[in-house]
Amino acid sequence: MVKNKDDKERQLAGIMRAHPRGFGFVGVEGYDKDIFIPKSRMSGAIDGDDVSVEVYDIVSEKGPEGRVVEIVKRSKKHLVGTIVKASDGDILAHVPLLGDAHRVVVMNPKGRELILGDRVVLDVEEWGDDGAETSCSVHKHMGNISEASYDIAVAGEEYNIRSAFPKNVIKEVEKLPNTVLEEDLNSREDFRDMETITIDPTDSKDFDDALSLRIDEKGHYHLSVHIADVANYVKAGTALDQEAFLRCNSTYFPGNCIPMLPYQLSNNICSLKPDVERLTASVLMEYDGEGNLVDYKIVRSVIRSKKRFTYREAKEVLDGKLESQYAPLLKNLEALCHIFKKKRSERGCVEFALPEVRVIVDDDGVPTGMEFIEYDITHQLVEECMLKANEVIAKHISGLEKKLPFRIHPEPSEQNFSALVETATALGFKVSSRPTSEELQKMFNEIENTEQARHLAICFIKSMPIAFYSAENIGHYGLGLEYYCHFTSPIRRYSDLVVQRILFEETKISDEDLDNVTEACSEQERISSRAENAVKILKKLRYIAAAKEKDPYVQYDALVIKVTGRGIVFEIPEIMVEGFLHVSALSKDYFVYNEASSTLRGRNTGKTYHSGSAITVMPKNIDLIKSQAKWDQIT
Repeated sequence: MVKNKDDKERQLAGIMRAHPRGFGFVGVEGYDKDIFIPKSRMSGAIDGDDVSVEVYDIVSEKGPEGRVVEIVKRSKKHLVGTIVKASDGDILAHVPLLGDAHRVVVMNPKGRELILGDRVVLDVEEWGDDGAETSCSVHKHMGNISEASYDIAVAGEEYNIRSAFPKNVIKEVEKLPNTVLEEDLNSREDFRDMETITIDPTDSKDFDDALSLRIDEKGHYHLSVHIADVANYVKAGTALDQEAFLRCNSTYFPGNCIPMLPYQLSNNICSLKPDVERLTASVLMEYDGEGNLVDYKIVRSVIRSKKRFTYREAKEVLDGKLESQYAPLLKNLEALCHIFKKKRSERGCVEFALPEVRVIVDDDGVPTGMEFIEYDITHQLVEECMLKANEVIAKHISGLEKKLPFRIHPEPSEQNFSALVETATALGFKVSSRPTSEELQKMFNEIENTEQARHLAICFIKSMPIAFYSAENIGHYGLGLEYYCHFTSPIRRYSDLVVQRILFEETKISDEDLDNVTEACSEQERISSRAENAVKILKKLRYIAAAKEKDPYVQYDALVIKVTGRGIVFEIPEIMVEGFLHVSALSKDYFVYNEASSTLRGRNTGKTYHSGSAITVMPKNIDLIKSQAKWDQIT
């Protein structure tokens, strides 16, 4: 029940979007921003539930606040959990979707005794709303938490990610050719002799984009971006198309991928492998020496990629460590990349390069190492080329007065920036309450290649509204673009496949179908991201646990990324894992929190903790069931 300005009561309905930390957001009609629901006011609602909410006259940095009044309809029939108690008559499970505090009672299945750490899919017998316990029976057993090989399958069950393809889909795929047919070449531009390369991660098999570049006598850059013509094989309305829509995107886990399309397509006929003919959609763009678009052309084509580069190989060529006949092409792409980056900066786009850590796993899913991946010039040049192609496509389709799924990014509010401003201030920067792009870029330039750079960049990303798909174009704030869509990855994103069809097919997409596409793709992107992060965190904790088992006193250098009155949040840069230290676990002193400076200062020692402080930590306990770690500080 909700009180409006006239003090009348009304009920607002929406879908719960729960955060892993226990709070949630509900989008309701009449509010520009989603209603923020604190953890204490979720009333047992989980992600995807249809709920009724009451909105308070409170607006926090997360938006207007409210509480769940009623759970109208549950989103899930099954829950995924891990047995945390299997003795003394009670069998209890930890269910991530319900949180630590919620009691879940499991009935022991016939014929199999449950033990601590068993991972199970549960049928809900009684939800136990309003704080009561949830009663469940076992639907399926999925190994034990000690078995890393089950991590991805469990995540698939928990987040409802489709894995196996139905038989009717496989039958359709089997009818598709394994090579390009002569009849496929009709009405296509022939670019098979063009110098074309791909640049992808080492473990990639689905190459959906290729690049060509030449410079004419005027010094103009003729950039060609070739994208796998998935629409030629995945026809609208087929079983294959319907399955792709249900998946919306590929989901990437350490050592494995659950694809949007069957491997026969994604890794074979649609993959732009070297030395084989492949059907493509090509965006041919001409840019002058300043990076201004002079002309463009969009055609269906056929290519034969000349070389498959990994990012590492391409970087070695650019650095002169590896010889290649394609070195001039890579050098020209690098030069054009710098021109594009300068152009992006001029339009107010904030740029920073964030490294990543890739978890390396063996055949059993056990993490064996971490690979630190720098976002170097090779990643940047590919990204810049893809951005240009996406922008040109979005403008082109809009100019044809056709509707399409735009990729939009709303402009942040002053409230969005509050956490970033607080962190920047703690690091010694003077920024306004709503910093301009010039302020932000100056700040990132000053801390480039420092330990604080990643922390501040992540803080900036977290402060931004999320990007999503929409039929209504409001522009892309993060890129500083008026027109933008996703076109360059149709093997792994359904939105891109839809854009291909809009480009080349006569049938216009209906308003209803377009809304369904944008909503489904936005939602599934969020779900896949959560699943990927959950598995990645679990794998990293397994890695830390193995290191601790080998050396009980293993230590890690860490960086403080946030300070509160309760304690400090830190990150271990070498494995990019976050942790928390309560004030009681800090140096033997009484610490006083200064809200103005976001610091903790020891009353006796004068020891001060602030954002950016370097500390050393040691894992105290690793709880794989709850994907949590407790830490000690080494002083």
